[in-house]
Amino acid sequence: MALITDYDTLKASIASYLHRSDLTSMIPEFIIDGEARIYSDLRIRAMEDSFSGVTTSGSIALPTSFLEWKWLKATATGKTLEFKDTEWLYTNYPTRSGAGTPIFYSVEGDNISIAPYPADDTAIEGRYYKRLDALSDSNTTNWFITYEPAILRYAALCEAAPYLGQDARIPVWETKYQMVKERIKSTERRQNSHGSQLTMRAG
Repeated sequence: MALITDYDTLKASIASYLHRSDLTSMIPEFIIDGEARIYSDLRIRAMEDSFSGVTTSGSIALPTSFLEWKWLKATATGKTLEFKDTEWLYTNYPTRSGAGTPIFYSVEGDNISIAPYPADDTAIEGRYYKRLDALSDSNTTNWFITYEPAILRYAALCEAAPYLGQDARIPVWETKYQMVKERIKSTERRQNSHGSQLTMRAG
């Protein structure tokens, strides 16, 4: 099998594993669905980014491609904010005005809501997990292509099998996907323990 080095070679690899040459229009859809699954299943350093913003009317917009907070804190106090669901936030802090010191936050739609209600321009900072830019003809590579392309292949194959009625292949691709996913998670744990950079390559 050819090494996966970009979006085109990923598509070619998937077609080769499926033994099909007539899925040109569908393979990108399998990749999109596979990427969505990966971003539901994994939280790794390659998906981390930093965040900083200031409040307006007690809220701040979520960053682009946001998945999940790693941590969030008020810059002035250095205090890590505690997550609460929106109902709890509004029940316990119904007054949405004032100039309180942030303690809690909730994710409400595309915004972060802060409580107690802070003054405008209160600085909030954090670190979060995000989706990488989706692979496409114009964005041909990303961290997964470079370091762990196999997870993209097997995630896409998991999506392809039901579409093609290949029920017998579903457990095969699922097992391969889970093996690669667990390898990535295991490597991430080791790298976090030792503080070194991930340098593996598998295709």
